Amino acid sequence: MQFSIDDKSVLVTGGTGSFGKKFIRKILETNVKKVIVFSRDELKQYEMAQEFTDKRLRYFIGDVRDKERLLRAFDGVDIVIHAAAMKHVEACEYNPFEAIKTNIYGAQNIIEAAIDRGVDRVIALSTDKAAAPINLYGATKLASDKLFIAANSYVGEKRTKFSVVRYGNVVGSRGSVVPFFQKKKETGVLPVTDERMTRFWITLDKGVQFVLDSLDRMYGGEIFVPKIPSMSIIDLAKAIGPECEIEIVGIRPGEKLHEVMITQDDARHTVEYDDYYVIAPEFKWWQSNILNGQTVPEGFIYSSEQNGKWLSIEELKKVIVSID
Repeated sequence: MQFSIDDKSVLVTGGTGSFGKKFIRKILETNVKKVIVFSRDELKQYEMAQEFTDKRLRYFIGDVRDKERLLRAFDGVDIVIHAAAMKHVEACEYNPFEAIKTNIYGAQNIIEAAIDRGVDRVIALSTDKAAAPINLYGATKLASDKLFIAANSYVGEKRTKFSVVRYGNVVGSRGSVVPFFQKKKETGVLPVTDERMTRFWITLDKGVQFVLDSLDRMYGGEIFVPKIPSMSIIDLAKAIGPECEIEIVGIRPGEKLHEVMITQDDARHTVEYDDYYVIAPEFKWWQSNILNGQTVPEGFIYSSEQNGKWLSIEELKKVIVSID
């Protein structure tokens, strides 16, 4: 397939977030027709409008919980990138009803508005926490993933296609561990939950490019998973504050020692390519011969502690410097 966003109208939910701003900056380098920032924070939109002066940009105040507003915003839109979510584990645990309204009911609203408005392609951003979830955030994102994949069954004769991109922690994004450690190192002590902990790692640039690549590759119904390196949380602390004392503070509620992006059960319908995996949907409408990748072996699991790619302390330092 050859898919281009040239002359297309693109809407990004959560467009003022870390991913949204990076994604929008990237596609403004193309011949995209129009880019719509859809988010609920007036101040962030105002600040973004001072930073981005491109005349192809439009700003919509709205909430994914509000289907009426989505229907208005999606009018004439070709592509939707759904990045809006409640993302912080502790906030979701403490505000479960709000997390469900945004992450699950919001997903349903996106789906219904996209179909009703004839949007061409929708990609929803997921997380490694949606695979075998143990916290509410992961559970809501798993439900969201299921909704977006099943949405392809609801399209009927209309053209809308839905797929999901799932990846791990984004280095340098708002609220992530890198800026947290960078601030904490001024105290001389870095709090580490558990010295055994590992995480998947991706930069914003690579996350944006993977979404763009997935837009081109999608048939509708896939979960795209990039091959990305793992990091040891203790190595990350040493890379950011080599002179700091490490304080082990214990795993927080809802937190895992290691993250998983493809479970053993999902592996039964997963295929592998050079730099990514595709989890195929289990629906009758899915044509299994579409994917020409290599079937993963029996018992395969893609987890952060069993990953074949690892970042050393020196490599971590280089990545951190590159995002400053």
